Amino acid sequence: MNDIISSTASDILTMRVRGAGRIARAGATALATYAENYSGHDLEQFKTDIRNAAEVLLGSRPTAVSLWNGIHSTIKGVESASTLEAARDSVIVNGREFSVASEQAVRKIARIGAKRIKDGDVLMTHCNSSAAIGVIAEAVRQGKDVKVYATESRPWRQGILTVRDLSDAGVDTTLIIDSAVRTVMSRVDRVFVGADTITSSGSLINKVGTSQVCMAASEARAEVNVCSETYKFSPKTMFGDTVTIEERDIGEVIRPGEIPEGVKVFNPVFDTTPAKYIDNIITELGIMSPGAVYGVMVKQLGDSIFDLE
Repeated sequence: MNDIISSTASDILTMRVRGAGRIARAGATALATYAENYSGHDLEQFKTDIRNAAEVLLGSRPTAVSLWNGIHSTIKGVESASTLEAARDSVIVNGREFSVASEQAVRKIARIGAKRIKDGDVLMTHCNSSAAIGVIAEAVRQGKDVKVYATESRPWRQGILTVRDLSDAGVDTTLIIDSAVRTVMSRVDRVFVGADTITSSGSLINKVGTSQVCMAASEARAEVNVCSETYKFSPKTMFGDTVTIEERDIGEVIRPGEIPEGVKVFNPVFDTTPAKYIDNIITELGIMSPGAVYGVMVKQLGDSIFDLE
């Protein structure tokens, strides 16, 4: 397998590349680079090779529908190409266009989402979402005085990245341990989180711990906002497919010999937040309710929706 594909898959798997949007852009860019440097001369062999490359990338993060959508957007049109040049050009152009559109979507979400924030608001965020951080940073850029509680997000502690990003943007930020969420939530006006996947029913798949944040917010009457590009919507869930929740190595949680032999460790990467705990989904198309997700999927996919069954 080409070095760019192997190295990108490894970076995603080992979390050197984190965040659903960054993962999707990395996958699309890797495929575009692979096609650009492809040295073969046979069309059918290229189709086989690009399919294999796509599978390697998809295997690095099965939960993130952003990666699935990014990969499939990039290889769209390859199977119908009649020449090797057309197939290669298709991958190169699609990959670049996806990455550009992804970056633009994050900026649009920031502008739209910042309107939900009022001067003096106390906010909370979880994990490290570029979309959620963008919304908060944009509100501060507009002159709004806000305070943010950011969770540590064990075991990888992505919250450290978040507080650095927010601090760099001039945001008054406090890092809290994950188990302090409910204690702090009584002080919070609004929650902003990102998304790895959003199902057709409007449920959210995101970094483990997101569900407890949203449930605590519901109890405290704090508004929950999910910041998500629409390519994180999972059309396959319309036809009964379930979202795989990954489990990662227990070495992320414990050191060798730290617990008695025979004691099990459960280390899921994500959890599911039901739609009833979500007030708004902020996308590049605007703000919508969880119940509107199905209609957006149908409209975006058009006739191609039947190819997913």
